[in-house]
Amino acid sequence: MYPTRSELLEKIRFDEQSVPGATLNDLSEPLWHRFATDRTSDTRDDLLQKLAMAHDDDGVLRPTVAGILMGTVEPRIFLPNAYIQAVAYRGTTTVPEGDAVYQLDAQDIVGPVDRQIQQAVQFVKRNMRTMARKTGGRTDVPQFDLAAVFEAVTNAAAHRDYSIYGSKIRLRLFDDRLEISSPGAIPNTMTVESMPFRQSARNEALTSLLARCPTSEDADTTHRTYIMDKRGEGVPLILERSRKLSGRTPTYRVIDDSELLLVIYSASEKSETVN
Repeated sequence: MYPTRSELLEKIRFDEQSVPGATLNDLSEPLWHRFATDRTSDTRDDLLQKLAMAHDDDGVLRPTVAGILMGTVEPRIFLPNAYIQAVAYRGTTTVPEGDAVYQLDAQDIVGPVDRQIQQAVQFVKRNMRTMARKTGGRTDVPQFDLAAVFEAVTNAAAHRDYSIYGSKIRLRLFDDRLEISSPGAIPNTMTVESMPFRQSARNEALTSLLARCPTSEDADTTHRTYIMDKRGEGVPLILERSRKLSGRTPTYRVIDDSELLLVIYSASEKSETVN
């Protein structure tokens, strides 16, 4: 007995499934053609299929979820929750005190996923504080390590569950911490405790495309040439560099089996750098 179409789709990762109603003409040529190399001689259709940016849907070639996320100027047209909601708050809570202005900045970060990642890092950069420590002389200290922030946002965007309706990545910046909430529990058999030692990609096509995207010149991530690193070094880097700056190890927590919350603690004038 042959498997049904629904059974076949269950075996295909969500980011490799075709998007109903989308056509290849919805993809932006500059965005998908950037993944071609000088030696590429494939036609558009063949290249998009090899990149898992397109999938044959009952004889009709349509963009995949990964294709929409990386190959369209505005993925939200087809995937309404494919964006990052970023808010910077005054103080340590989302609840305003009296009539004080408690939201300092807010931005819905949209566009292809690679650009969302880099814009989210810039949002943190422009809203975080620079403090001074006096240990034999004045030393300027950033509130957060931007390389760690870059890895955290990249992981959230690359590994989130795009199939969950009504959920987007939420980035919240407070005086004492940075919170990044990503839709979806930890994939496969991973646990919060095993994350520094194991890797598991929920979106193989998306992560492969991100691994081909160079970082921008203003990304403040000199440790990385391309946005995605598939060697599994992201979580250890987040933990170690953030701990070294603030003296506190970031924490991961799964909320209601449907969201992964990362908290990165802020450096302060009084906190000592951990060697």
